[in-house]
Amino acid sequence: MGVDTATAVRHTTRTLPEQIRIYTTLVRSGFRRWSTYRQATVAGATTNTVFGFVRCYVMLAVAAGAGGVAAGYDAAQLATYVWFGQGLLAVVMLWGWSDLADRIRTGEVAVDLLRPVSPVALYLATDLGRAGHAVLFRLLPPVLVGALVFDLYLPTRPGTWPLFALSTLLAVIICFGCRYLVNSAAYWLLDMRGVNTAWVVGAAVLGGLYFPLRFLPDWLAAALYLGTPLPGTMQIPLDVLVERDPAPVQAGLVAVQAVWAVVVLAACRAVQRRAERRLVIQGG
Repeated sequence: MGVDTATAVRHTTRTLPEQIRIYTTLVRSGFRRWSTYRQATVAGATTNTVFGFVRCYVMLAVAAGAGGVAAGYDAAQLATYVWFGQGLLAVVMLWGWSDLADRIRTGEVAVDLLRPVSPVALYLATDLGRAGHAVLFRLLPPVLVGALVFDLYLPTRPGTWPLFALSTLLAVIICFGCRYLVNSAAYWLLDMRGVNTAWVVGAAVLGGLYFPLRFLPDWLAAALYLGTPLPGTMQIPLDVLVERDPAPVQAGLVAVQAVWAVVVLAACRAVQRRAERRLVIQGG
C-alpha cells in the first residue's frame, strides 16, 4: 500500500454535512462500543468508588492536620476533588488504551490509513463517544456515593458548571492526544510497554490524580501548568469545579488547556505523517 494512495483516499472532497455525518457516526460508534462492556463498567465504577473512600479519608486527614485548609482547599473542596477525580479518571481514560499500538504491531493499521478520515480524527471521534459513555456510567456513580457519605462542595458561581464541562472536554482531548503519541511509539519500537509505563507513572503524578498539584511549591506547580499538558488532564478541571481560584484565573487555566489541546493534536498529526512516510507493514 502506498502512502500517496492512502492520502488521496483520505483527502477526497466531502461537503460539510457529509463530514458532520461521518464524525457523528464515529462518536456514536464509540459510545455503543463501550456500552456493551456492562460488567467491566460496573466493576470499574465499583473499584473507583472503593478507592474514592481511601483517598478521601487521606485528604481529609491532611486538611485536618493543616488546620482545616490545605493549600487553599477546605475539607469539602478536597472531598469534591477526590470524588469527581475518581469519576474523571475514567472519562479522560488516563491510561489503559493500546488500540493503536496493537494495530501497528499486527499491521492492521494499514486499514486505518485507507479510511476516509485521518487516524487521528478517527480515534479522537470514537474516544469522545467513549468519554460520553463514561460521564454517564463511570463519573456519576462514584460522585453520587461520595455525596451520600461526605459533605461535597457545590459551585456557587453560575458559570462554573459550563466552564467545568468545557474543561472536561479539553481534558479528554489532551489525554487522548498524549495516549495517541505514546501508542505511536510503536511505529518505531513495535513494543511500547516501556514508554507506556513511563506515561502511566508520569500522568498520574503530574496530572493531579494522586494529590492536587497545589500541594507542591508554587514555582514547581506553575512550571507544570505551563510547561506540560498533564495538569490539563485532571488538575485544571477539578480546580475549576471546586472554585479554587477567582473566575478570571479559572478562565485563564481553561485557556491554557485549549492551547495544550491544539499543541498536542498538532503533534499527533505531525507524528502520524512522519510514521506514514516510513511505515513498513509487517509481513507485507
